[in-house]
Amino acid sequence: MGKPTGFIEFTRELPGKQPVGERLRHYREFVERYSDEKLNQQAGRCMNCGIPFCHNGCPLGNVIPEFNDAVYRKQWKEAYDILTSTNNFPEFTGRICPAPCETACVLGINQPAIAIEEIEKHIIEIAFEKGFVQPRKPNLRTGKKVAVVGSGPAGLAAADQLNQAGHQVTVFERDDAPGGLLRYGIPDFKLEKQVVDRRIRLMEEEGVEFRCHANVGVNVSIHDLLREYHAIVLCGGSTVPRDLAIPGRNLEGVHFAMPFLKQQNKRNAGLDPQADALLESNIHPVDISAAGKDVVVIGGGDTGSDCVGTSNRQGARSVTQFELLPKPPEGRTPQMPWPTYPMTLKTSSSHEEGADRKWAVATKAFLGDEAGRLRALQIVDLEWETGVDGRPSRFVERSGSDREVPCELALLAMGFVQPLQEGLLQELGVELDERGNVKAGESDYKTNILKIFTCGDMRRGQSLVVWAISEGRECARAVDTYLQGSSVLERRDANMLVV
Repeated sequence: MGKPTGFIEFTRELPGKQPVGERLRHYREFVERYSDEKLNQQAGRCMNCGIPFCHNGCPLGNVIPEFNDAVYRKQWKEAYDILTSTNNFPEFTGRICPAPCETACVLGINQPAIAIEEIEKHIIEIAFEKGFVQPRKPNLRTGKKVAVVGSGPAGLAAADQLNQAGHQVTVFERDDAPGGLLRYGIPDFKLEKQVVDRRIRLMEEEGVEFRCHANVGVNVSIHDLLREYHAIVLCGGSTVPRDLAIPGRNLEGVHFAMPFLKQQNKRNAGLDPQADALLESNIHPVDISAAGKDVVVIGGGDTGSDCVGTSNRQGARSVTQFELLPKPPEGRTPQMPWPTYPMTLKTSSSHEEGADRKWAVATKAFLGDEAGRLRALQIVDLEWETGVDGRPSRFVERSGSDREVPCELALLAMGFVQPLQEGLLQELGVELDERGNVKAGESDYKTNILKIFTCGDMRRGQSLVVWAISEGRECARAVDTYLQGSSVLERRDANMLVV
């Protein structure tokens, strides 16, 4: 425990940010770094609890009090070693994780929780600066070859772990560069792509091979992979977006969120935003821009927030965000006891930059002009009933609340329902679960097809980046066991307390 009285002396402070007016002029990251003194104080707030619930709050089981203590003592190599013993990519989770560890922090019972996510980001960035992060090439190769299909966080984690176990790993990515949603789903102002490129280069130096423009099931035969590789891991994610089948859906100006975000990331990289669009499900080769338009984002989650920030940077005239559910409470309620993850109001940096947020609103129709272009939305307010668990259970439309709101660009950000089944999955004949995800064991990650495994959103459904990394690590251990009879890779619960 770094400073026994730290949690009494210091309160939670987050790093500063560029002023809104400045950061809206670019797509770079805008969160500043802690000063040495502030970082020391924030790490010193950790109480090193008798039962560190933050371990269980983190899907990776990160050993949080120990790396906080090392940061307080300025033992950066020790902090880096502790952090990376459970997390392959802290530079990603330190930027884009919703930090369920913090909601489980014991200090959070009656004080603001430890700033675990920011401390994690500082550890890995300091480790890169000090040269601690070096390629780790396996001492021995097993002679076994593994194909990883998809290079999102689950695929990268599985590939990294399997490579460290000594297998020869090839990652197949259908896009023009590795990273999956890290590259083309997360805006650059939250995760600059040089951070992704830095990790990809490191993995290549360690022996992982990346093959891009390799769409397995389209221009790469899955049967060729079955013949060539000893095991295949499917990590394609949950990519089919939830649609809104209401009148006017086909009007010009109604788009899914992901192509909108992806196009801007491609522009930022100096690439053609339309490149590869025809290869992807539900994406039309049209340029999507918010410039000068009244934009409505339908969906109140992280993807919707990303659309808000991107729309403002593109110069939207106005940005409104609709959420079907009622406005969440500011803090925990009796139905959200500590240390469970609370469904409370979250205000992102994109919301701070400007958005009119509307709760308990349903969109009834998209309204167009004579040329077939979107001009407005027909909406209605909802009245929700609350169930015994304190959560909204059912709603009715509020009488007389029907109205139109101006809108030239509607972005559907209502989540994802399942992985793309046409092509690879149908050709393989893998069994699907009742939600349309690839069915696999909870502990062995095996599908019904010999030597084919799956993990991440493709298996569990849409989830968090930190869960994808956890799934990739656990699946890699199952594949290693399948290939070798036992595994040299550590289990997730090895560093966790069972309570």
